[in-house]
Amino acid sequence: MDPVRNPYAPGAGQRPPELAGRGRELDVFDIVLERIARGRPERSLMLTGLRGVGKTVLLNTLRSQAINRLWGSGKIEIRPDQSLRRPISAALHMAVRELAPRHRAPDRIDAFLGVLKAFAQRSAPSGRGGASPRLRDRWQPGIDVPAASGRADSGDIEIDLVELLTDAAAVAADVGTGIAVFIDEMQDLAPEEVSALCAACHELSQLGAPLIVVGAGLPHLPAVLSAAKSYSERLFRYQRIDRLDRIAADQALCLPAEREEIEYEQKALDLLYEKSGGYPYFVQAYGKTTWDHAPRSPITAADVRVAAPDAEAELAVGFFGSRFERATPAEREYMRAMATLSLVDGEDDGTQDDMDAAVPTAEIARALERKPTSLSPARDALIKKGLIYSGERGTVAFTVPHFGRYLRTQPA
Repeated sequence: MDPVRNPYAPGAGQRPPELAGRGRELDVFDIVLERIARGRPERSLMLTGLRGVGKTVLLNTLRSQAINRLWGSGKIEIRPDQSLRRPISAALHMAVRELAPRHRAPDRIDAFLGVLKAFAQRSAPSGRGGASPRLRDRWQPGIDVPAASGRADSGDIEIDLVELLTDAAAVAADVGTGIAVFIDEMQDLAPEEVSALCAACHELSQLGAPLIVVGAGLPHLPAVLSAAKSYSERLFRYQRIDRLDRIAADQALCLPAEREEIEYEQKALDLLYEKSGGYPYFVQAYGKTTWDHAPRSPITAADVRVAAPDAEAELAVGFFGSRFERATPAEREYMRAMATLSLVDGEDDGTQDDMDAAVPTAEIARALERKPTSLSPARDALIKKGLIYSGERGTVAFTVPHFGRYLRTQPA
């Protein structure tokens, strides 16, 4: 079939042609926005899930919902090597600029921009890990007003962020709307930044201020937040983003194809779900490759079987292999032991239904005939690189679906 008409989009953060299976999350956010618009109290929202389940896509879609309601918005992606001050300043600058044309008092906007500039230019005494702040973290905003003094410029990130977000919310209230800040890869925030963000959300919630934070991160994000502030369990609304059920996965494949006047045989859909496991990224990857290999409509199970090796080869290089290459030899050894121990039933028949379970770190140490403490550096480095996470104390699991299966197919 014509590859130019291929509707599927297996890209990082790229919206698929049909956002199937996420209606509940979109409805919940609509309610949140409407409640805040009516002055009702609401909690900020946290999306959690493995890589490849569509958290970033959903985050972008939620932002579009806020923009459609004329909210100010800004989105950032956290990087472990960068202070929160610079990206959060840029996001709020963007949000307030969206609101400024509707504000009746330019002086109020200028006053906030002065506070924002002071916050952005105020470096803490030391950067992450005690190092001096890097020059690239000292954002120079394109703000013509002078920096304010005595507000959001103490150098204490918790004090400053509370004051900054409170002032931003006040600007939104003046306009009769709200501000939404979207934060991706939120688990990579430094501990003091997590604490500051929780404190700011707590203050905004108590004030009933029209500013919310929508975060997205790996499955252990709730534990990261709870470690920073004990009340975070009640502070945020958590939504776990998981793989698609069968109906949603079929919709993600069939509806875009129908718009191109292409159909699937039922057995082809059966096999595609078996291969993809319902993970949105895999659904798009297998769908795209199958389309390119199928000679005509309807697409058959035979077409899927012919296309599957190419899809798996592409995933092995781009989705799995690129992550594996970031690991050191010691870290690879650790992950290979995890992969061996993580099979639920002890067997791998080559289908996507073979799930990788969380593995006790003590078992990994026994398998490698090492002391648990000697493996801590490898484990901590893998967590920092976002390859594994610790959902429960004493256990680790892969952040990427079926990464264990990939490792079990690779030569040692």
